[in-house]
Amino acid sequence: MASSRKFSLEGKIAFVSGASKGIGVAIAEAFANSGADLALTARNAGELEQTADSARKTGSKVWTKTAEMADTDQVKSLGEATLAEFGRVDILVNNAGVTIPQTILETEIENFHTIMNVNVLAPLLLTQMFAPGMIERGRGKIVNVSSRAAIRAFPTGGSYSASKSALQLLTQTMAVEFGPHNIQANCVAPTVTMTPMGNSAWPPSPRRDTKLSRIPTGRFAEPEEVANTVLFLASSQSDFISGVELSVDGGEGAG
Repeated sequence: MASSRKFSLEGKIAFVSGASKGIGVAIAEAFANSGADLALTARNAGELEQTADSARKTGSKVWTKTAEMADTDQVKSLGEATLAEFGRVDILVNNAGVTIPQTILETEIENFHTIMNVNVLAPLLLTQMFAPGMIERGRGKIVNVSSRAAIRAFPTGGSYSASKSALQLLTQTMAVEFGPHNIQANCVAPTVTMTPMGNSAWPPSPRRDTKLSRIPTGRFAEPEEVANTVLFLASSQSDFISGVELSVDGGEGAG
């Protein structure tokens, strides 16, 4: 019987990183409500289980494993454990991200490496682990959560912006290389989103006011708005969309 859901993910197994807060929680809920079984990861075990418990109420199978995405060995172990549990991943959502605001002159090499490892290297490693199965099956979806910061510089955001720019070009390369195998790879690029990380990076200040003034809708994004965009890109409704950076920015990029 065909699903009544417009963006059905029934029968799909989705992996979502950064699933304990903000956008990751909203993605997990949206995917579970659309019928997907979930492999969820984050650093905080308690918050991750809260996400999982909520998603399980839909009847979806939800498996969790904590991992530090800056640690390449933990990322590899996470991928192996996911495949051992489910046998495959149909949808990969690289959502985990980190920012450590510092000016160029203040930037510490250790912090730079942490940002790059979490925001760029971890998505690459997980893609290397899950994409071969997608290629073998002749279908798959990869959605990487980027940021408007990838295309617009701001003070203290050099390392973060560089990492998200790298992720976008990595995504486009995935689209080119995996396209012949019916695998779509796309980026979602939200503006500031009302998550713990967003609130921390953009506290009330003249800088925040200036940022808001550039958004025609006059507000920042909500996690659910980003999650719904990710859901669309993970569904069969987006099968002819690949290699794009889909902004969720209230018109900020139009100005």
